Amino acid sequence: MSSLKKLIPTLDALLPELEDIYKDLHRNPELSMCEYRTAKIAADYLERYGYEVSREIGVTGVVGVLRNGDGPVVMLRADMDALPMAEATGLPYAADGVTRNEDGVEVPVCHSCGHDMHVTWLMGVARVLSEHRDTWQGTVLAVFQPGEEVGVGAQNMIDDGMIERFPKPDIILGQHVMVGPAGTVGHRSGTILSAGDSMKIKLFGQGSHGSQPQTSIDPVIMAASTVLRLQTIVSREISPQDQAVLTIGSLQAGTKENIIPDDATLKLNMRTYDEGVRDHMLGAIKRICCAECSASNAPRDPEFTTLNRYPLTVNDAKASTQLAEAFGNWFGDRAYETAPAAASEDFSVFGRAWKVPYVFWFVGCTDPQVYEQAKAKRQINSIPSNHSPKFAPLLHPTLRTGLETMLCAAFAWFGNAE
Repeated sequence: MSSLKKLIPTLDALLPELEDIYKDLHRNPELSMCEYRTAKIAADYLERYGYEVSREIGVTGVVGVLRNGDGPVVMLRADMDALPMAEATGLPYAADGVTRNEDGVEVPVCHSCGHDMHVTWLMGVARVLSEHRDTWQGTVLAVFQPGEEVGVGAQNMIDDGMIERFPKPDIILGQHVMVGPAGTVGHRSGTILSAGDSMKIKLFGQGSHGSQPQTSIDPVIMAASTVLRLQTIVSREISPQDQAVLTIGSLQAGTKENIIPDDATLKLNMRTYDEGVRDHMLGAIKRICCAECSASNAPRDPEFTTLNRYPLTVNDAKASTQLAEAFGNWFGDRAYETAPAAASEDFSVFGRAWKVPYVFWFVGCTDPQVYEQAKAKRQINSIPSNHSPKFAPLLHPTLRTGLETMLCAAFAWFGNAE
């Protein structure tokens, strides 16, 4: 019997404890860079099972190191933060509290992206690896990362000395709970997640009374024209063979119907799968905004502020082949090659900084019957997905599957993934 198969009874016995951990984390979400309680739970758990634990890395990040003889260094990563939105799942363990954001404003908060599941998975894997050191050799880095939702957490940890303080990984592994039949795992070589860029653009006009528009330079008109013109970047400047998305999610201007304001602010988000397309779109956004302001005789150029930037997540080809083989051997037809997702992640920051290969994959969390019914009706998009207030992973078998995927992936490098 292989080393991984020997752990099946251990996984079965561990599930009740992990279910309790997951429900507790779900009830008590924390905003990005404020994951103090979550980080303490993870760090205390690692210490209990013999890891060398470093806390408060990049504010709230946690790194646990478990050395077990000669062998590869395998880094396993989970993100911890929740989102400023109200939960509407109706679950008995739903989050219903509020907290204050970085501006001091009271907001609801919930784990509508699934990071509570990620933390639970890694805690479980960390315990299994500690209690069964006879099944593998090498070093494990268990990394609990803050601030993924705001795109700064991974870089914060790097800036706080991760590369100098910890063993250099041979491979970095990560996973994300996603819409898909629970019990399945989706993997691919190459690009699996898009690059993401968000920015704020302030347009400057000249305010006046609503009854005297001739004395104004109206930033509302300027903003409206800009929004429409920005929509032509994807439809008219990007090849149909290249995937890209540009969304203006916020347009703010003025306070009263009879006052023409001095300025207007747009907030936009774009997703791309190619660095050339990304660079072109960023240039086109600035070109169009400046041109529209010039056409309106604006008193000054627009002001551009980057809100966040997520790099492409591009799985290493050789490592992806190794992982796909391990998943295929373990999960059979429950492992499949997935298409790239339009979501973005800062997971790849670790691999880019260390200059080592990384692989990221998806774990399905939807009731298989619900998924198949929606698929048959061509209504997959009707299933509440990540960031929906109704996003609610099916607890079982999702909890078990995520344990198996991360262990299977780790053992693919430790040499026992069968």
